[in-house]
Amino acid sequence: MTRVAHHRLMRLDHVVLWTKDVRAAMDFYTTVVGLMPVRFDEFEAGEAPFPSVRVCEDAIIDLIAVENAAGTESMTRVAGSAGYPVNHVCIAMSKAEYDALDRRLQAAGVDTGARLNRSFGARGWAPQGYYFADPDGNVIEARYYE
Repeated sequence: MTRVAHHRLMRLDHVVLWTKDVRAAMDFYTTVVGLMPVRFDEFEAGEAPFPSVRVCEDAIIDLIAVENAAGTESMTRVAGSAGYPVNHVCIAMSKAEYDALDRRLQAAGVDTGARLNRSFGARGWAPQGYYFADPDGNVIEARYYE
């Protein structure tokens, strides 16, 4: 493989997570995880095909009903891609928010016992992290950087 001499930084725009119940997923990501809803009112009014939650200023997670997988697959034109699970998505935050999220998840009965110590990510080495599953079984990693 030849490496390109002109590296450009790009940004992650969005990740699609498949859900059996869009409203339950939205409730989990806004109430428990603490993310901001995007286009949920429009989704409820039938004006948007799916809602999202904002992870940061320039990245969102789309919450798409798994029953719409065929339509999404026809849009991407990649056979077998729709409904395909992702191993996990990682969300980085401050240490204070990391601890607060852990408390909210545990209060909601979500297991956060899968812990990491010193793991590498987009911003270098993170001292700690943990994994948790949303109501549809999508795995999210929470971490912070110092």
